[in-house]
Amino acid sequence: MNPSGNEDAVAAGNVDTGRQPVMADVARLAGVSHQTVSRVLNDSPHVKEQTRDRVLAAIRELDYHPNSAARALVTRRSKTLGVVSFDTTLYGPASMLYGIEQAARSAGYFVSIASVRSLDARSVQDAVDRLRDQAVEGVLVIAPQTSSVGALAQVSSAVPMVALGSGAHGRISGAAVDNESGALAATRYLLELGHRTVHHVAGPANWLDAQARQAGWRTALESAGAPVPEVVPGDWSARSGYQAGLRLLADPEVTAVFCANDHMALGLLRALNEAGRGIPAAVSVVGFDDIPEASYFTPPLTTVRQDFGELGRRGLELLVAEVEHGSRGRDRVLVAPELVLRRSTAAVRS
Repeated sequence: MNPSGNEDAVAAGNVDTGRQPVMADVARLAGVSHQTVSRVLNDSPHVKEQTRDRVLAAIRELDYHPNSAARALVTRRSKTLGVVSFDTTLYGPASMLYGIEQAARSAGYFVSIASVRSLDARSVQDAVDRLRDQAVEGVLVIAPQTSSVGALAQVSSAVPMVALGSGAHGRISGAAVDNESGALAATRYLLELGHRTVHHVAGPANWLDAQARQAGWRTALESAGAPVPEVVPGDWSARSGYQAGLRLLADPEVTAVFCANDHMALGLLRALNEAGRGIPAAVSVVGFDDIPEASYFTPPLTTVRQDFGELGRRGLELLVAEVEHGSRGRDRVLVAPELVLRRSTAAVRS
């Protein structure tokens, strides 16, 4: 009698139940060579469908999982990409990470993450070095601040690198949302509703996204010949949006506000509501990001939607292309945002 009590499985596949199954066990159970199992695992088209089904059934029965470390020794490929992330508590960077991970999985890669507190040259270099110690084949850097441009220019790395969120800046390939066109569309829409001008609650001055959104807002006003009000500074938080709202309430001429992100728009909405300034009857408000809660604000927020899944996919495509071709490039990809209309905006009452 087999002391494990699993006579059928041992008889069928001759597998030692005291250890993890290996490729040879799968091959034995499926009645094929280990080369055929390898072809199935690598999704080779040169395997008959019936044979593939038999191998996959054996993999499921044995609960076989390929040894990635052993595969890397043979192929000299880790199939792992590194990500240098910054301040993942913010909606944008956190959503980028999720998009990257999903895109990497679809492309057959694993992801290893190194977090940094600041995007100075030393911190980024240390993070890249840590990732290289894990044998990553390429590195994506979430680079939303102006300091990241100079930091990336100084990084010494033999592996391909791609920046996410750096817009048209930098000396390496990059993918970013077209923040300027999104801000331009939001501001132009408010002007088309009949507002004489649009006030702007800006993000931190050292963020590239904030700079681009402010530039798009200004371009829309200047192109329309509308007055350009003084920018009200913010720091991405709802609290700063609330404080901006208190400041804007001092001017009864304010009828339209474009906020550089949805959290600041949330704070602004509260300040306006507390003061009895009806939204959108008295003031129209537009945000940027389209966070999941935006449609549940009071009123639901008109905003500019960023497709972070698409951004992660496009950035990963750039990196994988450089990994596969063994070269570094300077390609630029801009992902178009979308203006989402809800009930926080309305035409000016005559």
